[in-house]
Order: sequence, then structure tokens, then C-alpha cells
Amino acid sequence: MWYLRKPVLLAILVSVVLVLVLLYSWPTCAYNTADLWQRLGATKERHLEERLPEPDTRLSSVPFQIRKSVSDLLERNGCVCEAETPVENLHFDQLLFPKLPAQSLHTASNTSELGKMKMRRAKEYKAFQQRPKTAADTLIITKANNPLQYPTQGVEVRPLKTIIIPGLALHDLPRDHYTINITATLGTLNVAAEVEGVKIKGDGGMHMSLSSSLLLNLNRQLQFVTYTNTKYHPNTADTVELETEGHQAAFSIKIRHGVTPKLYDTGPQEEYNVSKFVTIATKTFLRYEKLQKLIDSIRKYYPTVTIIIADDSENPKTISGPYIEQYIMPFGKGWFAGRNLAVSQVTTKYVLWVDDDFLFTANTKLEKLVDVLERTTLDLVGGAVDGGTFRQTMSIEPGEDDGDCLHIRRGFHHVIEGFPHCVVTDGVTNFFLAHTDKVRQVGFDPRLNRVAHIEFFIDGLGSLYIGSCDDITIDHQPKVNQPPGSQTYNENMYNMFRNPSTFSDSQNIKYGLMYFKNRLQCQTRN
Repeated sequence: MWYLRKPVLLAILVSVVLVLVLLYSWPTCAYNTADLWQRLGATKERHLEERLPEPDTRLSSVPFQIRKSVSDLLERNGCVCEAETPVENLHFDQLLFPKLPAQSLHTASNTSELGKMKMRRAKEYKAFQQRPKTAADTLIITKANNPLQYPTQGVEVRPLKTIIIPGLALHDLPRDHYTINITATLGTLNVAAEVEGVKIKGDGGMHMSLSSSLLLNLNRQLQFVTYTNTKYHPNTADTVELETEGHQAAFSIKIRHGVTPKLYDTGPQEEYNVSKFVTIATKTFLRYEKLQKLIDSIRKYYPTVTIIIADDSENPKTISGPYIEQYIMPFGKGWFAGRNLAVSQVTTKYVLWVDDDFLFTANTKLEKLVDVLERTTLDLVGGAVDGGTFRQTMSIEPGEDDGDCLHIRRGFHHVIEGFPHCVVTDGVTNFFLAHTDKVRQVGFDPRLNRVAHIEFFIDGLGSLYIGSCDDITIDHQPKVNQPPGSQTYNENMYNMFRNPSTFSDSQNIKYGLMYFKNRLQCQTRN
């Protein structure tokens, strides 16, 4: 008998183990894994697309007239960068009608190489598009006269937390019995309180149904509906669907952490000190005499403001003094790499960028620049260098497979209220004050090592809000034209790096980055 019972007990034991393993591995609403690409899923995306209203064929017979002044403002399916054709047989045509050149940005030497580069760029661009995409980007149109009331925007929950969904109600639908179905995909639904006369099904799951013969009671119950996020992702969205007899609706709930503040203690207002707000950053390369003149001019007006120096000279010279920090880099590391290093060491709310051959004057009022940033939502504000502001407006015209078109023009968008000498623009000169965190967010591409400036603002387009003030100025140290053979070793070395004989190679590197990294096919500028 024992020999018969032993196989039976062994079989039972194995069965129990298999059941436990199956239960442990069975998917639940807790979601142990997260889809980092935040895909909607084919079924959900197709379902939302099918919900878009079908076009009314009767409308095609209605005549219309295009208003060209408005239609020209709409985006096209592609963009074209072409140089303007010259005006024939017109005196002073270049003066009266300046031409806008078009510069192709790809640097591939042959068709095969360009084709491979396009494929790599297309792959990277597709991945880039998927990263920030959420359900909140999907077009949802609410049909007219829908009796369902629901929030269309602005509902937000922190990951794995619970909120009451605001604004749910059912209106103007006379019936003997009312039912509302609510469905979520990244969380569960429940009620924070129960209302008499309302039947609840599926509470605690992704699909919940509420029904009642009393509309007033049902609407009261809808005020207690909760949403709990159960699939962790720090920045995504859930599409919640509502349905009652013959009517559907959908809205998004953003799922994200609150932004962690980065606050700077600038001290009591009655003890205002600009050095608590501003750090001055610069990059030097072999020009120690000019750097020292800059430092002396700063100290004349701001003796306690910290100066950070990034130095990639061949034989670095120690720059010492109160409130001076010098950081040594590998020889010839480059212009934007130095900017990154200098800004990375700033501990104040704002960073002022200056070139190492500038000169502070009585009109270099840092307090004015600070005031502009403190009283506006600007991220960065530039001044004038020798009277020049280098104001540039930029726009990107969407293209197709070949990439987008970048258009750069001299000028600005509008004057800033309360600051008559300041305007909103997209690019400024090398003399600017900025929120330290915003500059770090955009960063300086270290591959641009010799000739670069506007590229920082191209990278920041869409994330940097920029101003320019022409009443806050800084001087440029005069250039000394020395006869051949009289320049020092450092001067010769600086000129060789600053003005390389292979300048076209530097331009190709710049254009190649814009072509691949920024997915631009060309640029136009005046």
C-alpha cells in the first residue's frame, strides 16, 4: 500500500509546485515590467483612430474661397530650401533685394554614403519620436451634444498614486435606467464612497460599471470615482474611456512625477549682492594677457563675483586671485567643451558668459540683466558687444524624408513689456546671462571645437526662451595688427587654431552635425 501511495503523494506535490509557479508568473494588474517606449498598442491606437468622425460627403458640394493670407501660414507636407533667384536688369538689386543663400548640410561625398547616412538618421529619428510620445498625443474629438461630461485636459496623477477623477457626470439623457462604463489601461478604477441606489461592478479593476435608475444619485456617485496608477513609468499617460448607451468619450490622465525644484539661496533681499546671483564663466586658450585685462575690468566693478575659467592651453599658466577658479583641460580640447566645463562648476542661479577678450565698463550692469530674468519668464538674456547684439530669429520648417529646413534671420519677435530696450529673439551674442540649469539642459556640443556659436541656440530652439537688451553693453579689446614675424609663439599658435587652414573641414563637421543630430537638410540665413 505504501508503494502505491508514494507515487500519488509525489504527483500531488509536483502538481502543487506547478500551480504555485503558474500563479506566481500569471500577469496581474500590478505590472512588474514597464514598456519604456510608451507604446499605445496596436489595438488601442486603431480603436482611437476608428473613433474619429467620418467626413460628411455632403460637404464636398459646398463652394468655398481660400483666404491666401491665412492659408499661407499653414504647414505644408514638406519643406524646400532654395536660393532666391536674382532680379534681372535692376540697379542696386543686391542692396534693395538681398538674396537669401541656401546651404545644403549633408557632407557625404557620394550617393552611397549619403544613402547609408539617411538610413541611420531615419532610425535614430524614429527612436527619438517614440521616446516622448504618450497617449496624450493622440487626437481625440468629442462628438457634439454628448451627454457625457468629463475632463478633456489637466488631470494628473503621480506614478502608483490615486486621485479622484474630477468632472464626471451624465446630463440631459431621459431614461428609465442609466449605465456608465469606465475603462482604463494603465491603472485601476474604484470609488471613494458609495451612494445609495447605485450599483457598482468591477470596482478595483480596469473596467468599472456604474448603474442606477436615479440620475441624481448616479452623478453623485461619479464624484467619488478614483483612478489608481498601477504600471510604473515616470512620464506617460493613460487614456480613460467613458461609455453610456449610444455615447462614447475618452480623455487622458497624465502620469508623472512632479518636477523636483532646484532652488538657489540668494540671501535676504535687504542684503542684495549680485555675487549671490551671478557667476562669470569664460574659456581661454593661450591668450593670458587678454584674460588678465578681462579679470582686471571685472574686479573694477565686481570684486567679489566668482570667475570660472576653462583653460585648454598647451602650457597652462596659473591664474590666481580671490574668487577665481581655473580648470585645466587637455590641450586644444575646444571651445564648446570649455563652455561645458565652465558651466558645470557654477553654483549660482545665473551664469554670465563672456569671451576672454572682452572688457567690462561702467555700462556692463549685471544687476540689470539679473532684473530682466527675475521679472520675466526668460531663460537667457543677452547684451551688446561694442554696440552689436547679434539678434537672430530661427524657425524650423518641417520636411519629409530628407529632413527639415532651418531658417535664420536677423531681428527679433517683439519688445518686452516693462523693458523698452529689450526684445524677445532666438539667438544673441557671446555676452549673455542665463539660468544655470537651462544652459546645462541644452549643453554645448563638444564636437564643435573651433568655430561655433549659433549652434547652441539651434540646439536650444524650443526649450530656451531668449531675450536681448541693447542698453547693457560690454567692450571688446582692440585687435593689434602686428607685422609678420613679430608675433609670439602663443599668438601664432592661437591664430593657427582659431583660423585653421582646413576651415572647410570645420564647416563640414558643423554641417554634418546639423544634418544628422538636428535632422536638418539645409539652412537659409541673411
